[in-house]
Amino acid sequence: MRLVQPMIANVLFPLQERIKGHSTQRAFRDMERSQWLSVDEVQALQAQHLRDFLVRIGDSVPYYRKLFAERYFEPATITGVGDLIRLPRLDKCTIRANTEELKPTGSEGRLRRFNTGGSSGEPLIFFLSNERVSHDVAAKRRATRWWDVDIGDRELVVWGSPIELGAQDRLRLLRDRMMRTELLSAFEMSPENLARFVARIRRRRPAMLFGYPSSLAKIAEFAEGQGSRLDRLGIRVAFVTSERLYDYQREAISRVFGCPVANGYGGRDAGFIAHECPQGSLHITAEDIVVEILDDAGNPVPAGESGEIVVTHLRTGDFPFVRYRTGDVGTLGAAPCACGRGLPVLASVQGRSTDFVVAADGTILHGLALIYVLRDMPEVANFRIVQESLNLTRVQVVVRQALTPAVESQVREGLQARLGAGVTIDVEAVTEIPPEASGKFRYVVSKVAAA
Repeated sequence: MRLVQPMIANVLFPLQERIKGHSTQRAFRDMERSQWLSVDEVQALQAQHLRDFLVRIGDSVPYYRKLFAERYFEPATITGVGDLIRLPRLDKCTIRANTEELKPTGSEGRLRRFNTGGSSGEPLIFFLSNERVSHDVAAKRRATRWWDVDIGDRELVVWGSPIELGAQDRLRLLRDRMMRTELLSAFEMSPENLARFVARIRRRRPAMLFGYPSSLAKIAEFAEGQGSRLDRLGIRVAFVTSERLYDYQREAISRVFGCPVANGYGGRDAGFIAHECPQGSLHITAEDIVVEILDDAGNPVPAGESGEIVVTHLRTGDFPFVRYRTGDVGTLGAAPCACGRGLPVLASVQGRSTDFVVAADGTILHGLALIYVLRDMPEVANFRIVQESLNLTRVQVVVRQALTPAVESQVREGLQARLGAGVTIDVEAVTEIPPEASGKFRYVVSKVAAA
């Protein structure tokens, strides 16, 4: 069995990526080398990649060709990240208003449509090419290897997967099985499912876990309450992402599974931004991603001071994300990490969390189970779901035209299918949904305490 992991990592995975038209292997080899460059060398490499990227989109992307001309911006002359201050920040509204102009001339057929909702902003439709996907996969693989695990090691993923799978999902599951990855749905956290998850972890004895911190913490707490030992299974690391990782969650996951917890920060839209190394630093994928921390006026703040996280992904030439506003608040580290890598450090990220909700029968559901009902509805521009009690959930909806009975019925039926047929779903059309006092937007707010 010791030969299985190298065969998957060095034969099956490269073959899969080649068939998919990805350049993952080349990007991975480059990243393995560049992480050990000095801080100055990493900055110089990033500046070169940034310059090449801006020249490329200035030539091929109508939106940026026009913007650069209006601002007399010459991308070939930039010397570093500081020159980005001359360009405006990019938000979701701008992307929605200029979707076609953000595609390069002649890009038909090489872009795939994606969308994101999450817990930090309005739903967004955008496009990715193989280049962006390849580099994100390479960055993720590099980060997993920091923890002495790799592709082909047994992995259990607790993620927001649908219960009923289509043909494409079944194909993905078959591919995952070949790579020794198994997916567990994070949508339903009922006692029955939690018991099933614990039993599966014990049988599978994975080398690594991957999932939402809230979900892994929930499994850990359940296992501990049942007296089920999971700390002697050989789990080497638990990777968490997509939500804010709280200290109590890290402690519970580490204690119960008997392994360190590696935090990650990123998203479908912004990319694989940063990942935690064994020394505890969140390293930015600087070869591909520029992170700026800006104040309310859009000016850079010094390392150690908090501000909005704004990202430029240098592998999005086919649908550029330039100074993209994540909506998150964070700080840059002032000193390099003791691990020896020259990659910059994101010292903190605040504000990302997605609530659990509780169905009428007591089943605990991940908030994304409700988000998925609304985020792909073309009639819905924005929404917020507030679970007032087990019997009442209110939904505020910003619709693109009028709130029709058909749309209202679709929302109500979708949420009742998850929360319970007898639950009252109060759907209200509003013109705007303001953020919370913290400045963050939350799609799901539950006022029901999860047991």
